Amino acid sequence: QARKTLLVPTPRLRTGLFNRIVPPPGATKEMLRRCATSQGVRDFSVPVGLDDKAQVDLVVVGSVAVSEKGWRIGKGEGYADMEYAMMVSMGAVQEDTPVVTIVHDCQVLDIAEELLGDHDLTVDYILTPTRTIQTNCKRPKPQGIMWHKASSVSSEMLGKIPILKSLRWREKQAGKDVTLQGEHPALADTSRAAIPDKKVMAANPQPWAAPASAPAGSDPVNPKSEGSDTITTVYLGNLPGSLRVSQLKSALRELQVLPAALQWQGAQHRAFLHYRDQGAAHRALSSLQGLSLGGSALRVELAKSHRNKG
Repeated sequence: QARKTLLVPTPRLRTGLFNRIVPPPGATKEMLRRCATSQGVRDFSVPVGLDDKAQVDLVVVGSVAVSEKGWRIGKGEGYADMEYAMMVSMGAVQEDTPVVTIVHDCQVLDIAEELLGDHDLTVDYILTPTRTIQTNCKRPKPQGIMWHKASSVSSEMLGKIPILKSLRWREKQAGKDVTLQGEHPALADTSRAAIPDKKVMAANPQPWAAPASAPAGSDPVNPKSEGSDTITTVYLGNLPGSLRVSQLKSALRELQVLPAALQWQGAQHRAFLHYRDQGAAHRALSSLQGLSLGGSALRVELAKSHRNKG
């Protein structure tokens, strides 16, 4: 009603970071209420990717408990802290962007500061049914994702949140240290693109691996091996002319979506990734959304022969 743009986080960040609510033209008050429900988000929203340059003016976050000093405790899974840290990393929030939490009066409690970590989000305002509390919190908010903190991000969380893997890749490309706690630095190093291609793909040696360019009359997006007809193919478009196949493989390895075979058509600014099952292909689709290489945002979708399947 106030003509504010509402961004909502996707559930558990499994399909992205934000969805922007887009109410139908002339939406009534009741329709606007529906748009703010989980079903409304599915019906009346569009995803917001890492390249959309979103600017957030106000953050509203849930809390299990909060102190008048602005110290907050959530459910313990770290998603609210992660969402905020990701917003910082993508430039969506600034240091002075206010953070508000809405709770019942009984949830405003004294909280020991030693319960908080560097990655924990604090709040500037607390709204209850009876009070509005300005916390004047002096504790700094997270300045981005703390990759080295096990409580902030873990390998398990990376596996569950594709957009987090994409953001980790971008920060690595920008020269930031993205080594996880307990992870050897070499495992976070993407400079392995210099390894010969035959070693990079050695984990999936297949006699049907596609050639660099498809022969005339063949179907370049639907390769089949002898005795196999379950290959699912992901199309990558808008590849920059300067990109090398080793750089693409390095990115795929970092995002943990290496295909069974990669068909490179650099002259046509495209490539095809062939996966043995639909699940792997759809995980790759999610992980590669919003990925930029060589300054170009990649176009990522299922190859034509697979778009209406599954």
